[in-house]
Amino acid sequence: MVTFKHGTMNKLNVKARARILSFLVEGDSIRATVRMTGAAKNTVVKLLADVGAACAAYQDKTLRNLPCKRIQCDEIWSFIYAKQKNVAAAPEGADDAWTWTATCADTKLIAAWMIGPRDRGIAYDFMQDLAGRLAHRVQLTTDGHKAYMEAVEGAFGSNVDYAQLVKLYDASKNDSPERKYGPNVCLGAGPTTITCNPDISDVSTSYVERQNLTMRMSMRRFKRLTNGFSKTLENLGHALALQFMSYNFGLIHQTLRVTPAMEAGLSNHLWTLEEIAALADEVSN
Repeated sequence: MVTFKHGTMNKLNVKARARILSFLVEGDSIRATVRMTGAAKNTVVKLLADVGAACAAYQDKTLRNLPCKRIQCDEIWSFIYAKQKNVAAAPEGADDAWTWTATCADTKLIAAWMIGPRDRGIAYDFMQDLAGRLAHRVQLTTDGHKAYMEAVEGAFGSNVDYAQLVKLYDASKNDSPERKYGPNVCLGAGPTTITCNPDISDVSTSYVERQNLTMRMSMRRFKRLTNGFSKTLENLGHALALQFMSYNFGLIHQTLRVTPAMEAGLSNHLWTLEEIAALADEVSN
């Protein structure tokens, strides 16, 4: 085990930063990373903040003019400091937090994401952001969340082939002890055309839902029963930016045999954690 001196991120070389990041992108909590690396907690938190902000800035600039043809969108729940039902006894800013994600079904790229409540306002902002990143008309699939309807129309107008995949769940009471770990049993799903002429055979949310599972497995902050939750909205944003940077640019997709960024033409090589860590230096300079 390498032991780091207490201090700020600029006292760590790129290799040391990359080692810390390797634990964070594998889903370990801040405290677990501290125990395994010997770095001070403040050092790990500052590294996450600096690199996360750099990853967010880099992807905001790079994820443009995307060649995507099929986009799937979904939302995944987490919370800041305390769940919504407990926020009365928590500091200001504590609440549920939803991460809205858009996944390209062909390149597997996470094309856009946004954190906020699960309401019409954030749906509109999210769709506006997504629309501004696409090079061509796309087929778009979402779940049946009503907030998507006006948001998609406002962002794309008629320049999209849009469908919703509405799932039907068994609403009967489930008294088993496992009820807290997931939704009721899905009875089926029906595609519904919303705008223009989507190909019904491509109406699916499988890829984005699989990405949600990857997020839950890779970030302890998203596990349903966890003590590794984010204490601030900013820290959640930094963790997401780092995770998505690692996924988009630094991991070979098992099916594609290249990274999603390489498949989308955004990168010509597999990024290392050292390269990702060095982004913070480029931003600061």
